[in-house]
Amino acid sequence: MTIYACPLPVSSCCGYAGAMKTAELDYDLPPELIAQHPCPERTASRLMVLHRQEMSIEHRTFADLSAYLRPGDCLVLNDSRVLPARFFLQRQTGGLIEGLYLSEPSPGHWVVLLKNAGRVKPGEQLSWSGSHPPIDSIEDTDAVTARERLEQGRWLLDVGPDQPALSLLQRHGRPPLPPYIRRDKDASAIEDRDRYQTVYASNDGSIAAPTAGLHFSEELLSDLQKRRILTVKVTLHVGLGTFKGVEADDLNQHRMHQESYEVPEQAARMLGQVRDAGDRVVCVGTTSVRTLESAATQGQVQAEAGTTDLFITPGYTFQVSDVLITNFHLPRSTLLALVMAFAGVDLTRQAYEAAVKEKYRFFSYGDAMMIL
Repeated sequence: MTIYACPLPVSSCCGYAGAMKTAELDYDLPPELIAQHPCPERTASRLMVLHRQEMSIEHRTFADLSAYLRPGDCLVLNDSRVLPARFFLQRQTGGLIEGLYLSEPSPGHWVVLLKNAGRVKPGEQLSWSGSHPPIDSIEDTDAVTARERLEQGRWLLDVGPDQPALSLLQRHGRPPLPPYIRRDKDASAIEDRDRYQTVYASNDGSIAAPTAGLHFSEELLSDLQKRRILTVKVTLHVGLGTFKGVEADDLNQHRMHQESYEVPEQAARMLGQVRDAGDRVVCVGTTSVRTLESAATQGQVQAEAGTTDLFITPGYTFQVSDVLITNFHLPRSTLLALVMAFAGVDLTRQAYEAAVKEKYRFFSYGDAMMIL
């Protein structure tokens, strides 16, 4: 049994010429290969290594990562921290509504995605749900007002200005696991609070994890440092732009949502030194790639903060990203389009076919790929 459609024919070259159809991002995947839980140890995930020049594939484990890195290489880590952005509200009729926090444009006003909110009326009073209790079982009777229905399933909520969003989410929220990871409604989320977060996360702001970083342990990072592998940290807060699927028939018709990013001065300076020395910039995750490519000017990364809607598709010329570490992504996703742009369409297809054959684990809690 498969859950995704068969792919269409693609170009036989490593690059891609002409407009790409979104259907070319489809592939077959048995549902049992979608990882529901993380590996017991972060570095125990499998690692598929793609060699672009040789068009070859190796099968290793993530603990073998150092075998493919050289002294002077620089790992680029996205240090964004995932918010406990998933929450539940209850209508006065007793109906439950699932919410996903997106932003707080002004104190006490949240923009959220609501599920099962078709009958909710503007001005309706809601409450934090007792049927899906917060993990720490804190009771809160403060009312929430569904103020305005926005476009694309979004709502404006009034939650009161007395407490910042992060404080309320820490009390009532849960890890915003993607829908393909199934949890019983009463299951403990302690595992997810720890493992759906990188060990180096420090800047609150994401509503989904930069999942390539989930494979790194503090011990592995320490070992890489001893091997003279450099690290820099940048920030891209993962929002709808990263994980929203492509619905348009042609990729060039898809528009990314804006996401905020920052490249600190120290990181930009070190990356400049790495490139001047002829060493490699190793991006951990597609979010790190998009951050660097958004901040690059004529092959040099600039220290800056801003927003980006950069959508990288096959045919894109990368300015500063030399190596990519990433997970196996959903079909029809902007992430898979970026991987095809980086590795080449054909090699990416071969890799995904091999991953299915070898029973790799897919998506957020799944295995990893390294593209050299």
